[in-house]
Amino acid sequence: MRWRSVTCFLAAGALAGQQELPTIKVDVDLVNVLFSVRDKRNALVGNLAKDDFAVFEDGKEQQTRYFARESDLPLTLGLLVDVSPSQVRLIEEEKVAAHKFFSGVLRPKDMAFLISFGPEAELLQDFTNSAKLLRAGLDQLRVRGGGGGVHPGPVPTISKPKGTVLFDAVYLAAAEKLRREVGRKAVVLITDGVDYGSHYSREDAIAEAHKSDAIIYSIYFFDYGFYSRGGGFAPGDGDLRRMSEQTGGRLFHVDRRNSLEEVFRQIQEEMRSQYAIAYSSSNPVKDGGFRKIEIRPRDRTLKVQSRKGYFAAPQT
Repeated sequence: MRWRSVTCFLAAGALAGQQELPTIKVDVDLVNVLFSVRDKRNALVGNLAKDDFAVFEDGKEQQTRYFARESDLPLTLGLLVDVSPSQVRLIEEEKVAAHKFFSGVLRPKDMAFLISFGPEAELLQDFTNSAKLLRAGLDQLRVRGGGGGVHPGPVPTISKPKGTVLFDAVYLAAAEKLRREVGRKAVVLITDGVDYGSHYSREDAIAEAHKSDAIIYSIYFFDYGFYSRGGGFAPGDGDLRRMSEQTGGRLFHVDRRNSLEEVFRQIQEEMRSQYAIAYSSSNPVKDGGFRKIEIRPRDRTLKVQSRKGYFAAPQT
């Protein structure tokens, strides 16, 4: 949820030398939701209008105040890359594909940052629009293993041993990097889906993404050779699926049919085919509780992909 301050300038058109007229400020409490729409063939649909949708909060229909296609709204993007030992043979491919992704998706008004995570999370590149700086950050990606320890980065230090702090990294990206940003916000997560030693839980990470209005796109990418040496065990994608579905993103698999570069291309296409809708909640109580959101298309053959709700927190 975002509070938007609307200023009406009553002095518009006043002549030079005249007394400046007062301004009126009105706080408009809007719930903002980004979403994508797909048809029955799973193709993105990008030519719909406001009247093609109805918005519901906790089962009650809401009045839409704003609707637009948001392909040109500024984007703040965080790329989170798993650098635990299980990913050692994948990192070079990730560097190349991620560089192409940044080059293709970022426009002059967009910003991106890069975080790696293994036994600890590390901010490799802060907000920038520079392809050169992002490339330098990607070049710092390297496998990190072992136990915990204090790290100067913003992830809270904990005493228990850490292996792959996946949930901590997502929480950090949402709470520390995206919460204060405006416009479209997304986390792209490359990992085998294994978390070991995080201080925060999966649900904590999802909650922070909701509070930051951030979408999570998860890329499930693991080394078959590494896991086959351990007796054939393959990591599951359940945690990644839940984080993505709850926040309005998607889960992608890198496999023989879809290379990492192709997955990045699909994410880029989706980011350029989003809609934005905003409404004033009919429930004025700001008690911090979670409220469910549902966007229903008039055409029931279409499928809407959006976050599942928001926290009705008071203005800060």
